[in-house]
Amino acid sequence: MNDEMEIIVNGHKETVPAGSTLSYLIHHFKEHDRDLIVEHNGRFVYSRRYNEISVREGDIIEFINPNFGG
Repeated sequence: MNDEMEIIVNGHKETVPAGSTLSYLIHHFKEHDRDLIVEHNGRFVYSRRYNEISVREGDIIEFINPNFGG
């Protein structure tokens, strides 16, 4: 049994624990922007669902930080 899987995060291959949720990935990749936008396989995910969505081998995750400084 493999305890890890490979996914794509912001265009980069990453190895993460099998069964990782979006909440886990947000914490793991230190995405602390309160206005963070998350896409899972090209679809927007509401923040209330981060704990219930588990990723699978080959999934594509995008973390989008919409805040622009200046």
